[in-house]
Amino acid sequence: MTITPPALSVFETLESEVRSYCRGWPAVFDRAQGARLTDEDGHTYLDFFAGAGSLNYGHNNPVLKRALIDYIERDGITHGLDMATTAKRAFLETFQNVILRPRDLPYKVMFPGPTGTNAVEAALKLARKVKGRESVVSFTNAFHGMSLGSLAVTGNAFKRAGAGIPLVHGTPMPFDNYFDGTVPDFLWFERLLEDQGSGLNKPAAVIVETVQGEGGINVARAEWLRALQELCHRQDMLLIVDDIQMGCGRTGGFFSFEEAGIVPDIVTLSKSISGYGLPMSLCLFKPELDIWEPGEHNGTFRGNNPAFVTAAAVLDAYWADGQMEKQTQARGEQVEQALLAICAEELTAQFRGRGLVWGMEFQDPARASAVCARAFQLGLLLETSGPQSEVVKLLPPLTITTEELDEGLRTLARCVRETA
Repeated sequence: MTITPPALSVFETLESEVRSYCRGWPAVFDRAQGARLTDEDGHTYLDFFAGAGSLNYGHNNPVLKRALIDYIERDGITHGLDMATTAKRAFLETFQNVILRPRDLPYKVMFPGPTGTNAVEAALKLARKVKGRESVVSFTNAFHGMSLGSLAVTGNAFKRAGAGIPLVHGTPMPFDNYFDGTVPDFLWFERLLEDQGSGLNKPAAVIVETVQGEGGINVARAEWLRALQELCHRQDMLLIVDDIQMGCGRTGGFFSFEEAGIVPDIVTLSKSISGYGLPMSLCLFKPELDIWEPGEHNGTFRGNNPAFVTAAAVLDAYWADGQMEKQTQARGEQVEQALLAICAEELTAQFRGRGLVWGMEFQDPARASAVCARAFQLGLLLETSGPQSEVVKLLPPLTITTEELDEGLRTLARCVRETA
């Protein structure tokens, strides 16, 4: 398949220069179903991007589409602020019964706004309110969103620079294996906390991704996460897990921290919580932290009722019997075996990941972009991640078939060979 870029159009003449994904994928997409998109010229693409993780169940999933159409056709509430609605009640009851209770998680549920960064801002604000402190610790190569509070705990220099003002009250610490195993875990962090002359203000909280998606698919070990939780408890800091991209089953379990056996104080969810690409986010926290005053944190679009409908349908369809987790783990093993074979042939590459999020890192950072560009030409959507865009990121829908997954992995192997 040969892709011909579309002619100069309203996208280039009217839309802002800030647009990004469309530059790597110069096509006008028109339809999508499952793991495939089709452009307006009829070319079909296999999707290993899944809306940056917001389409874990594929495009226009028929189960979710039917629930959404039925709701709209009966004139169900579309916009509800934080009013009580039948759609919100159904989601809350399903989330409690299917997700929280089976995992013995005590969380209260807050609807902070439609996007992931809204959830992070709410989490940071709540942690500071509870502890009466301003400082929050984050980790090297972290990404938590594009609003100012989230940028303050984000590591990427390019994204931080876009703020245009000083980003304060955030302190970075080394993520797991940052020193390639040569420095004991949390040695620097704990020394600063205990040294009265360190200059580190006592943090209210620590925010962490169990797998850093935008940071380069950096996977935290379970023992590192357990040690972090223990350190937070010992030092009277709240532990916030940002599960916006890695939650909703991306790593296997519904929450990415389940494997480590930890219970964060606060959890943020977004992206695939609605299951259909509809904007929705959650901030979950232990009941004793629920000290908000009514209306103290709000937002016009925190009551996206169509998203509640598809979210409840997702939980009923995919999480009531435990099969989704097993399927994701099996698909992950399929990816791992393919990447092992590719890296045995391409010695300048290495890979890492969990579940259905994987990254292939190249010694030459430009190589990852070349692989993704060639993949687009061959009908496969891939993106890069990492501070130098040095990692090819694999993020297919969780519902992808083994045949589709194998097809995409074969294309990836071809792209690696052809860009050598």
